[in-house]
Amino acid sequence: MYVPLWPGDVYPLGAHWDGKGTNFAIYSENATGVELCLFDRNDEETRIELTEVSNFVWHGYLPGVGPGQRYGYRVHGPYAPHEGHRFNANKVLIDPYAKAIDGNIRRNGPELFAYSWDSPEQDLSFSELDNAALVPKSVVIDESFDWEGDTLLRTPWHETIIYEVHVKGFTKLHPDIPKKLRGTYAGMAHPAAIEHLQRLGITAVELMPVHHFLARPGHLTDKGLTNYWGYDSINYLSPYSGYSSSGSMGGQVTEFKEMVKALHRAGIEVILDVVYNHTGEGNHLGPSLCLRGIDNAAYYRLVDGDKRYYMDFTGCGNSLNVSNPQVLKLIMDSLRYWVLEMHVDGFRFDLASALARELYEVDSLAAFFDIIHQDPVLADVKLIAEPWDIGDGGYQVGNFPVRWSEWNGKYRDTVRDFWRGEGTTLGEFAYRFTGSPDLYYQVNGRRPNASINFITCHDGFTLNDLVSYNDKHNEANGEENRDGESHNRAWNCGVEGETDDAEILQLRERQKRNFLTTLILSQGIPMMLGGDELGRTQKGNNNAYCQDNEISWFDWELEKENEDFVNFTRELIFFRRQHPVFRRRKWFQGRAIHGKGVSDIAWFNPDGSEMTDEQWNVGYAKAMGVFLDGNQIPSPGPKGDRIIDDSFFLFFNAHYETIEFGLPSVLGLDDKEWVVVIDTKEPRFIKEEKTYTNGYKVPVAARSLVVLRCLD
Repeated sequence: MYVPLWPGDVYPLGAHWDGKGTNFAIYSENATGVELCLFDRNDEETRIELTEVSNFVWHGYLPGVGPGQRYGYRVHGPYAPHEGHRFNANKVLIDPYAKAIDGNIRRNGPELFAYSWDSPEQDLSFSELDNAALVPKSVVIDESFDWEGDTLLRTPWHETIIYEVHVKGFTKLHPDIPKKLRGTYAGMAHPAAIEHLQRLGITAVELMPVHHFLARPGHLTDKGLTNYWGYDSINYLSPYSGYSSSGSMGGQVTEFKEMVKALHRAGIEVILDVVYNHTGEGNHLGPSLCLRGIDNAAYYRLVDGDKRYYMDFTGCGNSLNVSNPQVLKLIMDSLRYWVLEMHVDGFRFDLASALARELYEVDSLAAFFDIIHQDPVLADVKLIAEPWDIGDGGYQVGNFPVRWSEWNGKYRDTVRDFWRGEGTTLGEFAYRFTGSPDLYYQVNGRRPNASINFITCHDGFTLNDLVSYNDKHNEANGEENRDGESHNRAWNCGVEGETDDAEILQLRERQKRNFLTTLILSQGIPMMLGGDELGRTQKGNNNAYCQDNEISWFDWELEKENEDFVNFTRELIFFRRQHPVFRRRKWFQGRAIHGKGVSDIAWFNPDGSEMTDEQWNVGYAKAMGVFLDGNQIPSPGPKGDRIIDDSFFLFFNAHYETIEFGLPSVLGLDDKEWVVVIDTKEPRFIKEEKTYTNGYKVPVAARSLVVLRCLD
C-alpha cells in the first residue's frame, strides 16, 4: 500500500491529527533508523521509513491518515547490552506519546523479547522473532471534546477528603449499575457510584493507576493471575483501555473525560496515582515493548561499569533516568496533558523518592522538583508524594519541598500502634494528631496540608482486616505467603480472622470507629481507603496486587450489613466539614495567644492536670485529653472574616479498662457545660443530650474515644 510521506514537524511528539492528516514524531538519541508501521483492520502492516530527524526526533507527516489508525514503530540501532543498547527492529514498539492504545498483549511468548529465550547467553543473545501479532498498537485519536465549561475544581486543601479507589473494583459488583458499565470509567461516572461518594462527603477520588499498563505479565499469567493494581505503566498519556466500555480505539479517552466531567459536576476532584519511577518492561530479562527498544540507554538508569543491568530503586526491575532532559520532558508533557486535556485535579506520585535521585542520593533540590515548581500549568494542582522508595536513604517522609503534600507513613504507624496498645509515646501521637509539625513545619515551613493522613491504603490490610488479622494471608497470590509486609502493626482483637464471638466482633467495630474518628479529626488531610466504610475484607490478604476478583472488588451487599458504620462514617465526615477547628489551615501554637489567658490547644492527663514534659515521652501511657479552642482559629475565612467555631474536648483511652476523665480547672474549662457528641463505644453519633460540668467525671470505656462539645 502506497502512503505519501511529507517531512512533517519535530513537535509535538506522538501522533497529532490536524484534520487533514497526522504528524508522527518520536525521540531516540541512539537509533540509526526508525520505521513507522501502520496496521489495518486485518493487522496487515505497512512500513514507512522516517527519513527526517531533527534534534534526535524522527518525524514525518502522512496526509489522509486520521483517527482510528493503529500504528507502532520499529527502531533500528545496535544491540549491545553491555553498552546499554537493546535495539531490535523485529519488535513493534508502543509510541511513548500515544494517546490511546488498542488493548493488551495478546499472549506472552518469546516474540515479545529482544533476546532468545532458549539461548544460554540470555539477554546477550538476539531474537529474530517478530512480535507484531502480539503487541498492542498505538492509536491516532481525535482529541476534540465538549467540556461544557468544566474546569479544575481547585478545592482548598483544608477542605479536602480523599477517597483512594480502584476504577474497576469500585463498581464491578455494583447492583445498580448496568453490567456493561461495571468496572469502567463510565461505571465510575454512573449516578449510583457518584451518589455513594456524595453521601459520604468525599471531595476527591484518588484513582489507582489508569495510565496504560502491562496487565498480563508472564510471571502472573502463568499462575492464572493478572496485574490488578496497575503499577507497571507502559505509556504515560493513554488511559488504560481495559477500563473502557467504549472500546480501545480512542473511546477510552472520551469515556475518561466524561467520567471527570461527571465527577466535577458532583463537586468531586480527580487525583491520579502516577508511576513515573519505572515501567512495566522490568529488568534486563524483561520484554521490549516501548522505551527499552526505542532508546534503552537514554530512558533508563543503567549500572555504571556494566550497562547491561538496571539501577532498581523501585523493586520492579528498572528506574527511569530522570537526569535525562528527554525523560523529564516526557514526565512533564504527561502531567500537562492530563491537566489540560483530561482536566485532572492532581497527582499522587508513586515511590516519589526515586524521581529525586539525580545521582544516587535523594535530592530535594533535584531538577524534577525545579521543573514542576516553575510550570504554570501545574501551579495550582494537588501534588502528593509517596515519600519513599526501596533504595538506600529512600525513606523521605517530611523532606519533600514546599507545595508538596506527602503520604504520612509515620501517621499510619503511630496511630495503629496507639490503638492496639503498643509502645508509642503520647508525644509522638500528639504530633501526628496535630498535623505532624515536627515533620513539616520545623523542617521547611509547610502547613498542615502537607500531611496526607491515612490508616489504610491499597497497599496493606483494609480497615476491617486491620482489626481482624495479626498476620498476612497471601496464599492466593501464589508466592507461598512470602510477598507483602509482615510487620503490619495489626491486632485481631483475640481471634485470627472470621469469628462469631460477639464480644470480639463488638471490639473490632469499636476499634474501627477509633481509627476512623482519629483520622477524620486529625489536622492534615484525611485519606480513606475506598470500601473501608462498607467493612470490605480481603480475607487477610495485604498485597492484593494480582487479585482481579472478589478479593479486591467492592461487595456492595456489605452496605446493608454494615449500615451503622456507613452512617457513622458519613456523620463523621460531615462533622469535620462542619467544624473548622478540625481542619485548620495553620498550625496550633499551644500557648497563650494575643496576650489572652487561653490556648488554642491544651493537653491533659485523665485527672485533669496538664501534661508535663516528662509524660510526653513515657511509652506506657495510653490515655490523654486534648482541648481545642474554636475561638482561636488564626486563619480568616474566604472573604477575610474571622472564623469562630465551637470548642471541643477529646478523651483518648487506648487502655484495656475504663478510665474516668476529669474536666480541668485550668482556663475555667470545668465551669463550662460539655455535651457528648461522639463515644466510639456506640455505633452512631450520640443524639441524646448527655452533659458534664464541674465535679463530674467523664467515663471513657476501654479502647474508646469520647468527643465533647462546649455549650457555653
